[in-house]
Amino acid sequence: MTSISASSTKLHRHRELFPALANKAYFNYGGQGPMPKAAMDTMSQFQAYVQEIGPFGNEAYLWLKSEMKIIREAIASEFNVSIDTISLTDNVTVGCNIAMWGIEWRAGDHMLLTDCEHPGVIATAKEIARRFAVEVTTCPLMATLNEGDPVAVIAQHLRPNTRLVVLSHVFWNTGQVLPLDKIVVICSNNHSLILVDAAQSVGLLPLDLTELGVDFYAFTGHKWLCGPAGAGGLYVRPKARESLNPTFIGLRGVVTDGQGQPIDWFPDGRRYEVSTLSQPLYAGLKEAIAIHRQWGTPQECYEQICHNSEYLWRKLTALPNVKCLRTSPPEGGIVSFQLTNNQPQASSKLVQFLELQNILTRTIADPDCIRATVHYLTLESEIDRLIEGIQQFYKSGIND
Repeated sequence: MTSISASSTKLHRHRELFPALANKAYFNYGGQGPMPKAAMDTMSQFQAYVQEIGPFGNEAYLWLKSEMKIIREAIASEFNVSIDTISLTDNVTVGCNIAMWGIEWRAGDHMLLTDCEHPGVIATAKEIARRFAVEVTTCPLMATLNEGDPVAVIAQHLRPNTRLVVLSHVFWNTGQVLPLDKIVVICSNNHSLILVDAAQSVGLLPLDLTELGVDFYAFTGHKWLCGPAGAGGLYVRPKARESLNPTFIGLRGVVTDGQGQPIDWFPDGRRYEVSTLSQPLYAGLKEAIAIHRQWGTPQECYEQICHNSEYLWRKLTALPNVKCLRTSPPEGGIVSFQLTNNQPQASSKLVQFLELQNILTRTIADPDCIRATVHYLTLESEIDRLIEGIQQFYKSGIND
């Protein structure tokens, strides 16, 4: 059995692979994770090698084809899915757009969102509603953070004509982890497709999308996976792919004949890809994933994240003038809290005060709160620094 001291030494050594962690207490993994140096080096070396052999030649083409297959396999393995289900995208928003626009909408169709979705998804839904006379409604899941049944709320808001349900696996504002397996069942029974915004779940939760049965799962590599910005993807369940048409269209997604004319879509996830990919970014993401796996399995990483979030939650609940949104320890790495003295701009003032001490958090507008995200990489000493920073903020009188 590994001792606590040995485990702590292992984590400290592992953290040395992430240069950004050396000079700050970082609580913004939910916004952008710090990249390991090896991922940055991999991107540079990848690009240098392509330039060395000639960026547009047969040797480069064959090498890139082989490398991108390995990268797709590494990404697919994180979800326990086959490589053919993965489309490479820039980010979550692109993945959500592929799924949302690819459905053959009919006037009178219904799309259901939750009240905790990201503005980018909401804006897309509104434009689809405008163009195709689709009705978009919202179900109130924010109120189920501490009590109530989100599955029952969604079931109550489904309609016979609900074509698509759009929701986040982990809410970006409150940190609530939805029981997605149960939600998939009720949506399937209603013949409704389900699109998951996975911005806050990939790299945080251990995932098996094959077992889960979700239709669309849009993810990014630059948050909890600590990869580079601009490398993400979309999982499309094989059965759902049969009815999801490409909206963004380019050479990467089509099969051509002997004269170079498009004759069909690729039979796999490539059909939703458009044109030139920034391939070094995906090489960096693959390396970042490999570095996480050096520390532990997805389950082990998740358990450590939950340990850290409970440690932070308990410290916060002991402070005066602080109220955590959750009334029990979080089920993930997002710990959101409010300042209870109701002074104007108090949250922003605290975040700015903390940043001057190299403690990085962020504010959320709805609900008005401060969000601190902890990773398996987070140290308890960093959490203690955050708590001390909040205490110093009140002692300073800045918020009076």
